[in-house]
Amino acid sequence: MNLNVSGVTFGYNGKMVLDDINFCLSGGEVLAVIGVNGAGKTTLLKCLCGILKPSGGAVLIDSTDTARMDRQERARRISYVPQRYVDASMSVYDAVLLGRKPHMGWSLTEHDLQVTEDVLHALHLESMALRQLSNLSGGELQKVIIGRSLAQEPDLLLLDEPTSNLDLRNQMEVMNILNTVAKQRNVSIIVAMHDINTALRFADRFLMLKDGHIHSLAPWGDITEGLICQVLGVDVIMGNVEGHHVVIPAPSIQ
Repeated sequence: MNLNVSGVTFGYNGKMVLDDINFCLSGGEVLAVIGVNGAGKTTLLKCLCGILKPSGGAVLIDSTDTARMDRQERARRISYVPQRYVDASMSVYDAVLLGRKPHMGWSLTEHDLQVTEDVLHALHLESMALRQLSNLSGGELQKVIIGRSLAQEPDLLLLDEPTSNLDLRNQMEVMNILNTVAKQRNVSIIVAMHDINTALRFADRFLMLKDGHIHSLAPWGDITEGLICQVLGVDVIMGNVEGHHVVIPAPSIQ
């Protein structure tokens, strides 16, 4: 799968939010979208999945313009996990199974059920399969919604702050699973994140947004203290712990 984002532009009420966004992504890659609040991260994801219609440019998957796909095809190929999700009256099992909807015919297949079981197992959700979503914690609900997207088996998976409600153990678990899915299934994954350390641990490349423009598009190895300061507006110190880049805010100058 190859994603080509060409000249995507979008604005709200006359205010430009995204201006001439261009990048490509191959199957198996994890791309972290980094920027301050209001930089356009969520808007970009919504433009990529079709929730918002860009005022200019195109989003191509394997040379096919997603704007020309019908809803069913777009749902089979692209999955989006938003920052916030409204509880529904259904069980954890049914919520994950719902991810199979774009692939279903008139009835469930053994494959649909097996995919659902595999996702529940991978995310350690088997014990709560019959619990209602309304009875889950914020972190548990977040894992279920991610599980539903994995059950969808998309070519392109978009996640907006997927670890924001998760404790450290579950953050590592979810990001490891996403990384494995990308590499083993050749899925392209784009993750909008504020946690620069988690992004540095799992992302292959970084798309740094600033004022609606791409400030830089770089592999994780090219991320520097100066670049982070330019995009996030804070001085940082970078170090290396057992092969992983680690970023901490620089001490205030007295």
